[in-house]
Amino acid sequence: MAAQDVLGQTARLASSSALLQVLFRVVTFALNAFTLRYLSRELLGVVNVRLTLLYSTVVFLAREAFRRACLSGSAKRNWTKTINLLWLTFPLGVFWSLTLGLVWLHLLEVPDPSVVPHYQAGVVAFGLSAIIELLGEPFWVLAQAHLFVRLKVIAESLSVVSKCILTVTLVILYPHWGLYIFSLAQLLYVSVLVMCYIIYFVMFLGSPEATKKSFPVPRVKALLPSFVEDETFVNWKEARLTWSFFKQSFLKQILTEGERYVMTFLNVLNFGDQGVYDIVNNLGSLVARFIFLPIEESFYVFFAKVLERGKTVKDQKQDDVAVAANVLELLLKLVLLIGLTITVFGYAYSQLALDIYGGSMLSSGTGPDLLRCYSLYVLFLAVNGVTECFTSALMCKEEVDRYNFVMLALSFIFLCISYFLTHWYGSVGFILANCFNMGIRIAHSTHYIHHFFRESTHRPLTGLLPSPALLLVYIISAVVTAFSEVLFCCDKGWMARLIHISTGALCLAATLVTMSCSETKLIHFVRSQ
Repeated sequence: MAAQDVLGQTARLASSSALLQVLFRVVTFALNAFTLRYLSRELLGVVNVRLTLLYSTVVFLAREAFRRACLSGSAKRNWTKTINLLWLTFPLGVFWSLTLGLVWLHLLEVPDPSVVPHYQAGVVAFGLSAIIELLGEPFWVLAQAHLFVRLKVIAESLSVVSKCILTVTLVILYPHWGLYIFSLAQLLYVSVLVMCYIIYFVMFLGSPEATKKSFPVPRVKALLPSFVEDETFVNWKEARLTWSFFKQSFLKQILTEGERYVMTFLNVLNFGDQGVYDIVNNLGSLVARFIFLPIEESFYVFFAKVLERGKTVKDQKQDDVAVAANVLELLLKLVLLIGLTITVFGYAYSQLALDIYGGSMLSSGTGPDLLRCYSLYVLFLAVNGVTECFTSALMCKEEVDRYNFVMLALSFIFLCISYFLTHWYGSVGFILANCFNMGIRIAHSTHYIHHFFRESTHRPLTGLLPSPALLLVYIISAVVTAFSEVLFCCDKGWMARLIHISTGALCLAATLVTMSCSETKLIHFVRSQ
């Protein structure tokens, strides 16, 4: 498949994923705003921090390395061996679910049953949901490798909508059920998700459409583990790469969810404060989740297909190198400008957003400072997502192993900094520690990119340099909106709030106009892809 064809399909996949994430986040925020009226902060803290951490840790450790390894290179491969390798995620998930479930049940502080009832059932349900989701992993990778955009949209949309309908129904009818509500909703979510993928492939394989596309898996039975006579059970090159990514994924999970591990294991915040932190964290990560993550996931596939892992820039096809460098430069510019916009306008509108969303429970205390710091953190997330996406797609096994040592040292430093900053600055310390963590990771990735392209004429890192005119508009907007917040927000009535909102809208409009005039190459890329 030509690089331009891959780029077009990847861009559509990223766009669809972004729209999905918009749906998920909007529904999640509406659900949180609704449940805040019915359930306690402590219950939400246990669900959104502790139990969700158990689920995310199990699925990440069990599948992330396999996804990275099995999506590298061309879709043309021995899919029987790849599918065999992917089925190993299931026993690995069972192991992690049982091990971590015992830790969650017996080694961590148990919430007060009168405030958070049915904690043990919640742990079992969230661990079981992770195992169920891993049953669909071979189907997910196969769909992702062949860029089945519509399948992902339908499957994840149906699962999220089903989960939300059940949650709202149970919260209204049986609010005293506590964690039973979220346990049943989580199990429904993963069941619908997996069944959508299974049903699709049962109908697709063997159909005229599959035959026309020369799909590499001929029948449903081929999606189950199988032995081939006189051949190895798995592709050992993929298996070794998976092991390298597994060591890295273990460390990456600590860095990604570090603050939740500190909260869970070191008890630096009570369950109520954890609930507020999680709500603010979700609000702050809105753009990161629905734009940056789909871009990272989709363009990892693009870079892995267009460039060959472990080869220098001179040994690659030069046409593909040119396309990849151009895409990387424009992606960096895109996420940088989104991140700068969030940082500039997020500072002056954090308190107003929290007051509208959750009332004084969120807009008083540390909530506004948390969201302001998170606005800065979004900028780091934006750049890190794209730079790590490129380096992960290009690093050979030896480079991945070396990077693991860097991640190990960084994990230890991050956890120490999180602990101390939290003691000094409260929950704001978590976000400051994350900024430090992302800064180091960005430095490593940009060094790799610079080293990779140094023997070519391409300089994709120039995408990190916005135009001077646009930078000036950002500075003016930051000053104007900060003064507007002092004068009109947020306890001076709705008329003053509307003036503050109008001021921000004018500044944002000026920013977008300047952007469209000064970043014409980026605008063309976004419109065309």
